[in-house]
Amino acid sequence: MAGKNGRRHSIFFGITARTLMTISAALLLLSYLASYINPAKAWYMTIFGLLYAPLLIINLLLFVWAVFRHSRTALIPLIALVPSVFLAGKYFHFSDRGEDNPEGLKIISYNVGRFALSQYGDYNSWKECCDSLMVFLKTRDADIICLQEFYADNVAAMRKYIATKMKGYNLSYFVNENSYSCSGNVTLSKFPVKDKGRIDFEHSANLALYTDFDIGGTRLRVYNCHFQSYNISLSHLAQSMEDDYRKTVRETEEKMKRSIIRRPVQVEQVMDNIENCPVEALVAGDFNDTPMSYTYFRLSRKRKDSFEEAGSWSGATFSRFRPFLRIDYILFPKRYNALSHKVLDKGYSDHFPIEAVLDINK
Repeated sequence: MAGKNGRRHSIFFGITARTLMTISAALLLLSYLASYINPAKAWYMTIFGLLYAPLLIINLLLFVWAVFRHSRTALIPLIALVPSVFLAGKYFHFSDRGEDNPEGLKIISYNVGRFALSQYGDYNSWKECCDSLMVFLKTRDADIICLQEFYADNVAAMRKYIATKMKGYNLSYFVNENSYSCSGNVTLSKFPVKDKGRIDFEHSANLALYTDFDIGGTRLRVYNCHFQSYNISLSHLAQSMEDDYRKTVRETEEKMKRSIIRRPVQVEQVMDNIENCPVEALVAGDFNDTPMSYTYFRLSRKRKDSFEEAGSWSGATFSRFRPFLRIDYILFPKRYNALSHKVLDKGYSDHFPIEAVLDINK
């Protein structure tokens, strides 16, 4: 009797393990496809792309577990993991590939989150947070700085403030302004501005700003982008789940769906501008999408990724889901080389700033 129960338990355990492995492998395979499917046609595919990193780890653990048990089921996660040999480098590097203190064009991109961390006790006010950020940026001595969700009382105050705090930098900006504040994208540069413009996103406070520079005879257009946000507060979400679970789930789904569908439209607007741009284009900013997304796939075509070229360890830029969520990027023309890429561990926002040094003299 004990033998029969043991065999039944073994069969049940084997079926359960195979089922779990098959489901995990299938989900990982779907995450690969998320890059190539326009979310406007199948918005839910973006969710699989967002889950790529944890799905990768789950399949790795299942593979190791099956190998340890000398089980042939190890083939299931192994097959699913094969494409990740070529894709995992968009998230993780296990060696330092960049140069130490290289000479080149230094670029910083950072979503400063309207300096909202001041609301949680890290700073006494958003102005104190902003002052601290400006001191930090000056120490980095970047040639070009792309900031998203920069916040100020009004445009005049912002211009005066930056002129005082960031002497030696030229300013380009595109902000949304109301009666009590303004917020948007700011590009600072040590190079003279040759041309600039903005790309309006319909039904959205998000935006894109482009600026043309002449860098030692090299003409370059820098796109400072902030694509559609999810606008989901984790603390508010947790509270709402307690109050009304079903309503919260429904509203969260609608917010995610709306954001996911809007992003590819915004991306195509930027791509149209790039394709009609008479000079080479560098695209930086907060994409609100992972490397396993249609957004990244479209914008990275014909461009290199500074993290993939010269980053190390985790490329995650969103602090609340570190080390899995990389949503901020610096993408540059293929004829350039990335000499270094750093994710700077600074807490002025729920994002981390990224810094790349590029060799553009090729």
